[in-house]
Amino acid sequence: MSGVNKALAYARQQGPQVLVERHAGLVRRIAQHLLARLPDCVLLDDLVQSGMIGLLEAARNFDAGKGASFETFAGIRIRGAMLDEIRRGDWVPRSVHRNSRQITDAMAAVQRREGRPATDREVAEEMGVGIEEYHAMLADVSNGKILGIEEFESGIDVHIEKDQRPGSPFEGMVRERFQRALAAGIKTLPEREALVLSLYYDEELNLKEIGQILEVSESRVSQIHSQAMHRLKSRLRDWQN
Repeated sequence: MSGVNKALAYARQQGPQVLVERHAGLVRRIAQHLLARLPDCVLLDDLVQSGMIGLLEAARNFDAGKGASFETFAGIRIRGAMLDEIRRGDWVPRSVHRNSRQITDAMAAVQRREGRPATDREVAEEMGVGIEEYHAMLADVSNGKILGIEEFESGIDVHIEKDQRPGSPFEGMVRERFQRALAAGIKTLPEREALVLSLYYDEELNLKEIGQILEVSESRVSQIHSQAMHRLKSRLRDWQN
């Protein structure tokens, strides 16, 4: 029996309970990663609890013969379960969600009309609010952390799970196309917004550290980050739908 066949035979012998016990640590790692980008009112234990449900579902549905590792397959289900729980939570007022959608719509409208990224003032005018009120909306959205790279990736995970073929060519194609679309969207961002995203996600700097680099306040960095994520959301609507 080849090494690959031995590995598949071994994986098939692992029941759901064994897989759950061996990968419980993965749930906590994913929860801690998400928690760093969420409000203080979101508790680690709540994320872990929902993640364990995702892990159990992954253990029940995993098919080692499809080619993907269990950790890769489980990671998708765990993170998806946590994000679903976050979305069901009531820690972000409905008005913040409504404002977030309006900002995205206004940015898209100005972009279509002008053929270039919208400025702060243009978005505010499109929404019919003053620039200070617009900045306050951005701050509320940023404090709620209802937009992030994880939101986009979660949308891709849904498409893959519906296919129900972990490790399939379809999964690889979807992820590759999404990564190209995301990279293209980031390239169209104003320079400062792209820099903030790079420092925040790639270099993993916090808002205070980014503010020191850009010589602006931490609250302004938060606004720039929120605006960049709304701009990306307006460009990646097909993936979110």
